[in-house]
Amino acid sequence: MPTADPTAHGAGAATVAPPYRVVDHIVEHLADEAGVRHLFGVHGANIEDVFDAVFRAGRIEAVLAKHEFSAAAMADGYHRAGNRLAVVAATSGGGALNLVPALGEAYASRVPVLALVGQPPTVAEGRGAFQDQSGLGGSVDAKAVFSGVSKFCARVESAEAAEKLLPLAVQAALSEPRGPAVLLLPKDVQQAVMAARPARSPAAGPQVTTGATATGETADAGPTDCRAAGETARGPEPADCAGPAADALEQARRDGAPVLVVAGTEVVRSDARQELARFVAALGAWVSVEPDAKDAFDNHDPRFVGVAGVIGHPSVRHCLERAAVCVLVGTRFPQTAAAGLEDALPGRTLICLNREPAYAPEALELPLGGGLRQGLRAVTARLEASPPRPGPPFPPHPGLEYLPHERSDGAQIALREIVETVARALPEDANVVSDAGNTGCGVLHFLPAPRHGRYLLALGMGGMGFSFGAGIGAALANGRRTVVLAGDGSFFMHGMEVHTAIEHQLPITFVLFNNNAHAACLSREEFLYSGGRPYNVFRPSDLGQGVAAMFPGLRAATVRRLDELRDFLAATAGSAGPAVVSIEVRTDEVPPYLPFVPFFTTRSDQPTEGVTPR
Repeated sequence: MPTADPTAHGAGAATVAPPYRVVDHIVEHLADEAGVRHLFGVHGANIEDVFDAVFRAGRIEAVLAKHEFSAAAMADGYHRAGNRLAVVAATSGGGALNLVPALGEAYASRVPVLALVGQPPTVAEGRGAFQDQSGLGGSVDAKAVFSGVSKFCARVESAEAAEKLLPLAVQAALSEPRGPAVLLLPKDVQQAVMAARPARSPAAGPQVTTGATATGETADAGPTDCRAAGETARGPEPADCAGPAADALEQARRDGAPVLVVAGTEVVRSDARQELARFVAALGAWVSVEPDAKDAFDNHDPRFVGVAGVIGHPSVRHCLERAAVCVLVGTRFPQTAAAGLEDALPGRTLICLNREPAYAPEALELPLGGGLRQGLRAVTARLEASPPRPGPPFPPHPGLEYLPHERSDGAQIALREIVETVARALPEDANVVSDAGNTGCGVLHFLPAPRHGRYLLALGMGGMGFSFGAGIGAALANGRRTVVLAGDGSFFMHGMEVHTAIEHQLPITFVLFNNNAHAACLSREEFLYSGGRPYNVFRPSDLGQGVAAMFPGLRAATVRRLDELRDFLAATAGSAGPAVVSIEVRTDEVPPYLPFVPFFTTRSDQPTEGVTPR
């Protein structure tokens, strides 16, 4: 621990170690036992002691956001891109409440985030204290608020309680199903003095308890390895793979029957991509992915037939209509993935390989044993031991098919060409972080996941502006070039996190699609409510030039042509710090979104392409 300044009490004064406080214990535990290397947050009076402890320890880097929502989004993106436990800290009152929507995303998406939330001193609880959230005396009850968006929430009332509750919170966040854990920390408890714990040997390394495995044991993981419970402790493989689901898969292989696999987020977070690839090869299957798991399978593989669901590709449905078996791997098949496919499921055997049961009650569940990776290995071994699949390695298919969309025509550039221009400029190991709205539809539909990179999309709650924080977290997690793609509406919500990227000189390219509107809402108004409403149309803004003027030295520009976009991306590709490019796009372009397809033909005489789903 740091020592006090020897000159503070005059020359020659003896050094005096500062008191060891609860916050010092929290920081040490997170660094030593959980492998935490970054803490995201916003400073404030009732959380400043945590930041002080971070500074004193010098082992965790504090990243200050412009808004608590974005701080929690940074933590979320940090875990998704780096597989580390993520930590966010915020003060009481409005700062604490600003965490709620982002923790809701983490809760819905099973992302382990530890939130340290400052509170007023315990002596002031229920007595009209500023920002009192104790639930006493008619005050807001922070524990009740956060309990709805967390797996674990506790108010820490003493130093002894802090010592007990901290490891429980970490374990709760990392245990299946994973999600946020919240510790409410009154200021006097943070400052309470406690006995310093014995120094930990650096050689021992961090011990991250990821929860109980199928055998009741716990698995430890290092700071860069925070897989699902049981996935890091290999142990013995399941002895066999039996039951109706496994029998149906083996029969499909024997018969050479068409099979469609829908891969989900559990594949990514369990690091089971290789196991998935071997499984689909043994099964002779086509592969689709759910929208927030686009990087679960190689998008350039000939077996890949697209994204399933409401923003997905018609080729997925066409393959499902031909399939005898549909296999859900690492997904519960939520509405965002199942939309447009539900009426094609009857008559097909539906099988689920996932820790949590599928939302479709008719799905046959295949027990996973030690986790998704081990479960895939076991069923693949059984398939490979059975007679080989007759015919070609997998049934032929016509390739990726798109929903109806516009194409560029001269100076009138369309969403597809913009996204494809960005795709061609991406490094193979890039992080791609997409936001919501029309931009998200276009990016998901037209941009392949980088072959060796990450593709992040927050669909748990689907909050606008999430990508700015998540992109910063992703860049800090793995140091790779990160591309954030967002609309102007999302930028106006949380785009000032560009400043955070500048402060930390992060390699992030922010690509802004500026149509001077909340265009997705505008489209819904026009299609579903006869149009004519002014709410979602903005006065024109020049985002690129505005950001350039705000942050001297930042590479920022507004472009109106594809060649200008291509040149900007090429010029900034190797820059160490961030860059911002704003693309002027049309307000009335219809995005590739299944509910909008019936209205597409009435919108434009521009060149079009795509398949209308049956």
